[in-house]
Amino acid sequence: MALEGTTSPMQAIGVEVAGLTKRYGSVLALDHVSFDVKAGELFALLGPNGAGKTTLLHILCTILSPDEGTARIAGADVVRNPLRARRRLGVVFQEPSLDDRLTLYENLEFHGLVYGVPAALRRQRIDEMLAVVELSEWRDRLVRTLSVGMKRRLEIARALVHDSRVLFLDEPTVGLDAQSRARIWRYLHQLRLQRQLTLIVTTHYIEEVEQADRVAVIDGGKLLALDSPGSLKLAHGHEVLEVTPLDGAVENELLEKFAMNIVRTQDGVMTIRVDGPDFVENFLARYGSRIRSMSRKEPSLESVFLSLTGRTIRDQGSTARDRTLAFGKQGGEHTR
Repeated sequence: MALEGTTSPMQAIGVEVAGLTKRYGSVLALDHVSFDVKAGELFALLGPNGAGKTTLLHILCTILSPDEGTARIAGADVVRNPLRARRRLGVVFQEPSLDDRLTLYENLEFHGLVYGVPAALRRQRIDEMLAVVELSEWRDRLVRTLSVGMKRRLEIARALVHDSRVLFLDEPTVGLDAQSRARIWRYLHQLRLQRQLTLIVTTHYIEEVEQADRVAVIDGGKLLALDSPGSLKLAHGHEVLEVTPLDGAVENELLEKFAMNIVRTQDGVMTIRVDGPDFVENFLARYGSRIRSMSRKEPSLESVFLSLTGRTIRDQGSTARDRTLAFGKQGGEHTR
């Protein structure tokens, strides 16, 4: 049975995934994953490191073969017709894949030659793509002279020199500063409109997932939920309070009283899941004079992931007492 949020047969499909399974020895990296991505959609795969996101992308990009299941890129089967599928996709890998001994232009020229793009069209596309990612003035510089953010922009340009309809991006902004990350997303949105691209992005940055049309939550090789960010938060998210107790005695009392609601306790701040419409009012009536501050936060995609998996997206096996939660939109604040 398809998860809620999958597309109907009447809608144009950019990517089709059915029952994909991949094992590495005794490790089940992908467990019968199925979903469709609409043509022109911004689709995000959200999950921690080791969730199976990169394995899934490598299968879709024809780098790996699945043990079970099928996948199609704009109608081309990635196993039966890998060359046809490759011509319809572009990919930006998590690890750098540029030749830093060549110039920017030479990297794009080589890519166009490999994909058989005719000479005149190749030159036009290279000029267009360098302009879009604002690297035209660097075209004759060696790639080794670029910053990390500029290299990532060049990789995006390279992925679109040929006639790709689907662009895969594996953690495209990892390791970049906030300004560079915002710049990358500006280019991606611009290219999506110009080229009517289907974008499939893997990430563990919650704030980047918020702008997706739909989000697939993946963990342990399983697809746990699939829907729009708003629908996921409505179905699986929860509101929380971030509370700073006056002292250790109050903290211990809260830990005992709200043991089932505690999401984390870190650096003197407790995160408590709101449980019911009168929870906040009752909490303030009983503990308002015994806390230094309290902020109220609305349901977020981080809380969605916590509800679905029992841990935070950046959790590395820690306990509920020291988990780190990166929440989204904030509500009001009560300060004593």
